[in-house]
Amino acid sequence: MQKMQELRQASDAAITLNNGVTIPQLGLGVFQTPQGEETIGAVRSALQAGYRHIDTAMIYRNEESVGEGIRQSGVDRRDIFLTTKLWNDDIRAGKAREACYRSMDRLGVDYLDLYLIHWPADGWERAWEQMVELYRERRVRAIGVSNFQQHHLESLLAMSGTKPQVDQIESSPQFVNQELVDAVHTKRIDVEAYSPLGGTGGSLLSDPLLARIGEQYGKSPAQVVIRWHLQRGVIVLPKSTHAERIRQNFDVFDFALDDAQMRAIAALDTGRRNGADPDHFDF
Repeated sequence: MQKMQELRQASDAAITLNNGVTIPQLGLGVFQTPQGEETIGAVRSALQAGYRHIDTAMIYRNEESVGEGIRQSGVDRRDIFLTTKLWNDDIRAGKAREACYRSMDRLGVDYLDLYLIHWPADGWERAWEQMVELYRERRVRAIGVSNFQQHHLESLLAMSGTKPQVDQIESSPQFVNQELVDAVHTKRIDVEAYSPLGGTGGSLLSDPLLARIGEQYGKSPAQVVIRWHLQRGVIVLPKSTHAERIRQNFDVFDFALDDAQMRAIAALDTGRRNGADPDHFDF
């Protein structure tokens, strides 16, 4: 009975995007998860644990495995929110439409729930126009961007009558990026946080503050950070390939941080990114 209640609480943790589409607020990210059984198992485990949101990208080179994990999970495709992303080479080549169809073929699906411009590479303006066409043709249920700074968004909104539903950006307690989060929310665009636990090789989860807060609730540092993101109103995409950790990361709907704890976690901010700077990247 308690488990069913927790799953109901988890299913209620969703955000309605500016086009009316509902997105689960907690998803599984598969960045740097290799093609093959590791990714298949992670996706299968996540969906069987109650996740209904999977985030991948063409450049992760694991779309086939994500699709296979979805099929093996036994969860109906219509109940899953599936995101992939348009890579920079296709942005520069003006091939957003072709790239989208190739991603759907690799995933084994006939529509996407969300398609994102991965980086503001040269030619993103044309890419956006093609993505709007895909959206109007209902091949994708929502479109958005990733790694767009405020000035990128302002340029997009000035050129297009179609507003992105999402901006996926780096955000964690060590790189809160709150000014951009607030600016995006002000535009009625939702924020997705990647590297939400500090990123590969980061030290965030060893911070004693998170351990102390976790002890109060019987939760791990990772669960505390995921809960912090949820209470900020952002969509959070933690990554793991371990079935038990995947389940643990989803077990965050039976406690809430107080205002003082929220502020203390935000104060861990170093202002340093774990990933590349969207204004200065060379890939």
